Amino acid sequence: MSLAGVDEAGRGALFGPVVAAAVILPPAALPELAASQVRDSKQLSSYRRQQLAEKICTLAVDWRVGFATTAEIDRMNILQASLLAMKRALTKLKVQPELCLVDGNQAIEDLLVPQQTLVKGDERSLTIAAASIIAKVWRDALIMRLATKYPMYDLVSNKGYGTARHLQALQQYGPSRLHRLSFRPCQIRAMGTGGVGE
Repeated sequence: MSLAGVDEAGRGALFGPVVAAAVILPPAALPELAASQVRDSKQLSSYRRQQLAEKICTLAVDWRVGFATTAEIDRMNILQASLLAMKRALTKLKVQPELCLVDGNQAIEDLLVPQQTLVKGDERSLTIAAASIIAKVWRDALIMRLATKYPMYDLVSNKGYGTARHLQALQQYGPSRLHRLSFRPCQIRAMGTGGVGE
């Protein structure tokens, strides 16, 4: 039975899109990935995630990435945007899975493939853990590219999350056009300016 695992990265960030990955692994690859300590991406170092992502992409039957933009997050809320990113990743798959394992407790609306939600799925399913690693590595790479355009927010080290330095920069410069204005820390005006990128 071909299983797809899907998970997102960047749900709690203040800046940039929410990114999801969908992965289908061949059963033969599971012992090797388990031995390589594939697990929830948040428990791995950046270097280890990068290594494992390359291995997963090589071994996978298919994998795809989908995302929802900052504007979509602000329009529909982060939960719905996360589910949309997951749906986009799944619908891009060239191989049709027989079942999708979705991290969390929320089903994806109007998905044409049977699905099963799995709370703490990235700890309980190797396929979801693999998806979480790809989503995180893909999103981090995107944020690193955007960091050169918005150097004042220290995105290289915070990846868009609300660290003290990031929050301080929001106070000083206001939000950029890629900040999530529906998130409370971004709902501030810069001191004496109209914000960045307006």
